[in-house]
Amino acid sequence: MIKTEHKYIEILRILKEHQEPMGAKRLSEMLAERGYVMTDRAVQYYLRYLDTRGFTEKVGNQGRILTPSGIMETDRALVDDRIGFVISKLERLAFRSTFDPATSTGDVAYNLTIVPDEILEPVSQMFDKVRDAGCSFFSGYSVIDRDPRVPSGHTGILTVCSITMDGVFQHNGIPVKVAYGGTIQIEDKKPVRFMNIIGYQGSTVDSLQLFLGAGLTSINQYINTGSGISLANVRQIPGAAEERSQILIQEMQACGFR
Repeated sequence: MIKTEHKYIEILRILKEHQEPMGAKRLSEMLAERGYVMTDRAVQYYLRYLDTRGFTEKVGNQGRILTPSGIMETDRALVDDRIGFVISKLERLAFRSTFDPATSTGDVAYNLTIVPDEILEPVSQMFDKVRDAGCSFFSGYSVIDRDPRVPSGHTGILTVCSITMDGVFQHNGIPVKVAYGGTIQIEDKKPVRFMNIIGYQGSTVDSLQLFLGAGLTSINQYINTGSGISLANVRQIPGAAEERSQILIQEMQACGFR
């Protein structure tokens, strides 16, 4: 574990969350938002130390990015401090999502998948199958190859993240909480029951990643037959907001959301 953990780990977390190269000035601003007031010069000092530890590296004049070692350090650091970190990250992403279904404009939360060029075609075909089967949150995806986060010989695939819906709800005055992540049984394209769930509150890891890594889904089976085990989240909203939330969902569906 590196010394002066909290400030160092917070810098690593920010770099991991945003992925694109980030300089000391921007890092200083984001640290202040999280309660760590540091000058640009102080942040530069911390970054140089992280460089010497092999956790970060400089990308020209654009700023720093995490190295594989930095990603590993962030993932295993400060277990006690990371309790509830996943839900906090989701809440921040939701707040930053500004998509307005009434105008079909605004920022959305997204996932970035980095794929080696030699397997891009079969991976793209699988993305198409998932989309055509109605498994994706949005009706399309974007392919990018010119991005500082995408290494040479690789291509990025951007997909819209479901946390965008939380942002839509929040910006329309509906409190929403991502309570659980789990696996759900689907038969004839209709959800039947949850097979497993893990609460986000108090968790240090993303429950959906756990279920996916454990091989507890059968997406291929669902794509081919309409029945299988998929991933799903449980969201909680006030009962009084049900009618308004249904209207917002319909507006989002009209914009291409599922």
